[in-house]
Amino acid sequence: MSKVRYHFNTKSLKIEKVKITLRQRLLRVFSVFFTGLVFATLVLIFAYNFLDSPKERMMQREIDQYKLQYAILNDRLEKVQAVVSDLHERDDNIYRVIFESEPIPSSVREAGYGGADRYARLEGYKNSDIIINTTRKLDHLTSQLYVQSKSFDEVFALAKRKEELIAAIPAIQPVSNKDLQRIGSYFGYRTDPFYKVTKFHEGIDFTAPLGTEIYSTGDGVVVKLEYSRGGYGNMIVVNHGFGFETLYAHMSKMNVKPGQKVRRGQVIGFVGNTGKSTSPHLHYEVRKNGQAIDPINFFFNDITPQEYALMIEQSQRPSQTLD
Repeated sequence: MSKVRYHFNTKSLKIEKVKITLRQRLLRVFSVFFTGLVFATLVLIFAYNFLDSPKERMMQREIDQYKLQYAILNDRLEKVQAVVSDLHERDDNIYRVIFESEPIPSSVREAGYGGADRYARLEGYKNSDIIINTTRKLDHLTSQLYVQSKSFDEVFALAKRKEELIAAIPAIQPVSNKDLQRIGSYFGYRTDPFYKVTKFHEGIDFTAPLGTEIYSTGDGVVVKLEYSRGGYGNMIVVNHGFGFETLYAHMSKMNVKPGQKVRRGQVIGFVGNTGKSTSPHLHYEVRKNGQAIDPINFFFNDITPQEYALMIEQSQRPSQTLD
């Protein structure tokens, strides 16, 4: 029941009952309603921004736990990456060296994984950077493991051909020590005997009497046989496989035919003085993947460590080539 109100009328000097119109009643109702609405809105804004509901607090605890687990996962990925990097190092510098295989280029090992928008589906979230970073690390690691797996497959195949590889490596001198008078010139920059200028000498010159036997330094196939009055003179090239080739030049006579298979120690020709040569000798080269390399590193079946050390010392001295 509403309270009855009175007021003193100064004109009639009487106490009269206050009459409240419908409009006034409505204004009061709306005033109370809007005041409550504003208050409620302010309370909701405050609660939404500064107070967490039980459900929100539970979700926040879950998010914090996810962040912790992502941090732990990233740490484990870093450790796995260190192990993979160690495998790369061993693969390139131990396993592949043993089997005379070229290291895998870093551009292949570090190749990208996927396109530029590969992680677009992970963007747009509050913690997208954590998820994308972890996913990117995992993808990179997956790519590296795939390359490493293929590398081990190749090394395994090389291991199965180990016996063939050992027989193919040019591991002896092409001229026997009993017939060898001296090594006339070593691998490296030497003075040309004809033009008297410094040129790069891509092999070793073995001085020996005319007709001295020349041996194939490893198993292989004769891929080139050439008769010439200039340059290398009478020359043989043997392909040993695994990227190895050997060249024998200035021969007086050749004892093989193109396409013929030869074994290590087999006589393939005889020392001569043909082509661009100043005296009887054998010019001998070792090539790996088409690139001339120092033959002195391949005499390990014929000489002692002391003899090898002496040859290394002598190879550093300046000299003149015989061709």
